[in-house]
Amino acid sequence: MNSTDFILAASESVNPLLPNPWEILVTGVGFAVLLFIVIKVIAPKFEQSYEDRVTAIEGGLEKAEAAQKEAEETLAQYKAQLLEARTEANRIREEARSEGAQILADLKTKATDEAARITEQSHRQIEAERVSALASLRTDVGALATELASKVVDEALQDDARAQRVVDKFLTDLEAQQNAGASN
Repeated sequence: MNSTDFILAASESVNPLLPNPWEILVTGVGFAVLLFIVIKVIAPKFEQSYEDRVTAIEGGLEKAEAAQKEAEETLAQYKAQLLEARTEANRIREEARSEGAQILADLKTKATDEAARITEQSHRQIEAERVSALASLRTDVGALATELASKVVDEALQDDARAQRVVDKFLTDLEAQQNAGASN
């Protein structure tokens, strides 16, 4: 066989569109091995990673829901405590107002009582001073009246008892005249 025959024989049997059967077999075996590795090793790892992420997300959502629920409960407790504190503050404020009004009323009563006491004491002191002034005036007027009567009558009123009677009669007449003038 010569080289032309070999080329002709080779060119007749080899189709450039059809690959070599050995290449098809080696490529098929390589693909099967690669497919086996992907199915047995890589895909389970992807699945495990996917499941871990799903679990983490679901766990995170559950934790977030639990935290949200706890926050809502805490907020409700806070609002209840705030309402209770406001109610207590209002009660204390009202008690303070009531106590303030009571203290003010007590102070007004004490002030009124003290003013009445001071007024009564002043009246008693004025009355005592008036009585003292009247007694002093009686004595002075009596002495003056006695002296004047002595000069008018030209008689000595040295007798104290008689002088006292004359003074008393004079003052009684003077008071009677004042009472008669006041009633008119």
